[in-house]
Amino acid sequence: MRFRNLFLCALPLLLCSCLGMPKGINPVNNFDVGSYMGQWYEIARMDNSFEKGLNHVTANYSLNDDKTVKVVNQGYHQQKGETKIANGTAKFVDSPNTGYLKVSFFKPFYSSYVVFKLDPNYQYAYVSGYNNKYLWLLSRTPTISDAVLKDFYQTAKAYGYDTSKIIQVEQE
Repeated sequence: MRFRNLFLCALPLLLCSCLGMPKGINPVNNFDVGSYMGQWYEIARMDNSFEKGLNHVTANYSLNDDKTVKVVNQGYHQQKGETKIANGTAKFVDSPNTGYLKVSFFKPFYSSYVVFKLDPNYQYAYVSGYNNKYLWLLSRTPTISDAVLKDFYQTAKAYGYDTSKIIQVEQE
């Protein structure tokens, strides 16, 4: 009985534990969700277990009728010769004008999706998870300029990310 009560008390903390953002990271303001919709290519990321070995990674976002965002992530695992697809849903944490969402691929568990740098024309975005172990550089095209890539690494380092763990994603 004690374990059950402890579990029930701890469950809300577990469900909320992946929301938040790394120290110093602030989501962009004046975020236009309509402009963010569509296909993005993953250019670079902090290596993580759920994308291990994946290349040709894309993320597709579309608005649902209930104002949530449909998320379809796809990547190809060359060694296994298979395409992996993950379907999820994202919701705004604060306001739809702020690039701070929570995304779920396994309800009821959510994790932060923080757009903290965004090209004014929505051509590339820097996205963080809830801590400094999750970081992505997304682009509307499969390649990006060296200047943006260099800025991504410099920005990541300035915010305390271990840039030695960033991998560049093969897209071509």
